[in-house]
Amino acid sequence: MKFSNLRLTLIFLLIASFGHAQNFEVFSPDHSIIVRIINSDKVRYSVTFNGKVVIQESELGFEFKSEPTMQKDFVVIDRKDQIINETWRPVVRSKHAEVVNNCNETQLLFKEKAGLRRQMETTFRVFNDGVAFHSRLFRSEKNGHRQITKELTTFSIAGNPRAWVVEYGKYSSSQESEFFERPISYVSHQTIAGLPLLMDYGNQCWVAITEANIDNYPAFYIGTNGKQNVLTTKLAPLPGEDPDGVKARFDDEVYTPWRVIMIGDTPGKLIESEIIQNLNAPCAIPDPSWIKPGISAWDHWWSGDVKMEMPVIRQYIDFASRMGWSYMLVDWQWYGKYADPAADITKAAPQIDMPEIIRYAKSKNIRIIVWLYNSDVNRNSAYKKAFPIYREWGIAGIKIDFMDRDDQDMVNWYHDIIKCAAENHLMVDFHGAYKPDGIIRTYPNMITREGVMGNEYYKFSDRMSPEHNVKLAFTRMLAGQMDYTPGGFLNVTKAQYKNQTPTLVWNTRAAELSKFVIYESPLTVVCDHPDHILNQPGSEFLKIIPTTWDDIRFISGYPGDFVAIAKRTGNEWYVGVMNNSKKKEITLKLDFIPAGTSVIDIWADGDDANEVPAHLNILSRKVSFGDQLKIKLANDGGWVARIRGDK
Repeated sequence: MKFSNLRLTLIFLLIASFGHAQNFEVFSPDHSIIVRIINSDKVRYSVTFNGKVVIQESELGFEFKSEPTMQKDFVVIDRKDQIINETWRPVVRSKHAEVVNNCNETQLLFKEKAGLRRQMETTFRVFNDGVAFHSRLFRSEKNGHRQITKELTTFSIAGNPRAWVVEYGKYSSSQESEFFERPISYVSHQTIAGLPLLMDYGNQCWVAITEANIDNYPAFYIGTNGKQNVLTTKLAPLPGEDPDGVKARFDDEVYTPWRVIMIGDTPGKLIESEIIQNLNAPCAIPDPSWIKPGISAWDHWWSGDVKMEMPVIRQYIDFASRMGWSYMLVDWQWYGKYADPAADITKAAPQIDMPEIIRYAKSKNIRIIVWLYNSDVNRNSAYKKAFPIYREWGIAGIKIDFMDRDDQDMVNWYHDIIKCAAENHLMVDFHGAYKPDGIIRTYPNMITREGVMGNEYYKFSDRMSPEHNVKLAFTRMLAGQMDYTPGGFLNVTKAQYKNQTPTLVWNTRAAELSKFVIYESPLTVVCDHPDHILNQPGSEFLKIIPTTWDDIRFISGYPGDFVAIAKRTGNEWYVGVMNNSKKKEITLKLDFIPAGTSVIDIWADGDDANEVPAHLNILSRKVSFGDQLKIKLANDGGWVARIRGDK
């Protein structure tokens, strides 16, 4: 990492001092984004992009229990400026083999002029694709905890842009819901909206608000402070506290997570962005070579009334082996009672022979991942005993479920689990989880997580739709990895769809395949039963699709309409196109492939896919750089391709 002192006249400009006012500007490396920090009666900031105001003057500060509000009458007593310019290689390549981290940073130390003379250090980083800032708070004059009751960070939105809002209505949930298109003025003081929050300002300006590097602090939600379009930082309260109660306790210095404002001239710039990972620390695992992304079979009830018994587990191991995948996930009830004080996560249920499962899987070149209920993991610190046992058994990873919280205590629990898992060479997949925050850079064993309304909802809900699936690429996925569990091969039309067992999926087979390209999940868990996939059209695509990527290109699309994304692994490009419920034709320009002639293998909606969604047209042909392909998308349809060298 390269750090340089900056000339204030070039990058960080101290504009003026009028009386007690102190004003600063921070530019992105390409000067397209400007952050202005104003310290007058209160500390405020604003953001412009290509001359357009996206965040009007917005406030910073905190409220505490048994302390005065910390928001006004500050003076800047120290300032540090630097350029960050590095290129780093992620252990798990979610989007890029090499990530560029380039921004301009200023760090301001504020001190109250009177009263308790408390200090607040706030750091701003300005990238070409967004802005991030966080604050550090210090010990008080009294020994013991300080208690934050409210973070006063606001985002005053300019105008009334179109937004995609996911409302949870409470601070404790599995974060599995739809993003609805609303004007940003729809958000009120009663709203408890999740992140990321996407906005279309028009005139080639897209903005998303989220957070990164959540540690020893609660996650935040979006509402307003009663003023229209002034979005507020609503922190998840600690257990037992009401929404206006204590959100965080600390007796030493504490950092807020980075508050992130992603900015681009297309929504694709946000999809391609690495700003979330760049705001996390480098890999903390000395030798992470044991972390292996891949695809997993899954014996979950989603595919039918699956029994937790040895023949079924062998069937799924055989399935993974025949497909060339790496893993098989043994889900709930493998240790018998769960969510129960009598549960023992170190012992298999009587009908399960775990040593035999491990042996059989190893003979097929498959490794096992096991499901755990979170309270069974936590009770009497059971994980500290269980995780070394799992490593001794040869278990590859753990899926922990039903946390449904992101308060300070739960955030710290996540970190404890991830670190202990890393010490025992276990990958982690959290379900009933909060959104990602880029921790995969620091702990790449935290390889995927849920926090998304995914394929399992087809089993028991009518809320799934092609529009929802398209929107996920522009909204939830901006935060990072999501364990959507794709792979439903019982594809039907909207008219044919109903909740049943085995589960039907309301989109075409090609659309289902596109989820494997478009959705980001280095550990991809396939939901359907072996009999529904083996030897079926499209199964050959699932034998070749990677789960990690050296490059990503947004091609075109709009939230809720369609999305087209290309990703590269090695010398091969994969393209995924996902449509909403209205058939259409789009043009795909091959301006991302190498010069010369390539071969493209295509899995497209069948000619009769509007009536029989499982039908595919499978073909290969030659293409060249710059070619334009006309793609017909069925209702609820999709299209995927592999582009490889002409040899």
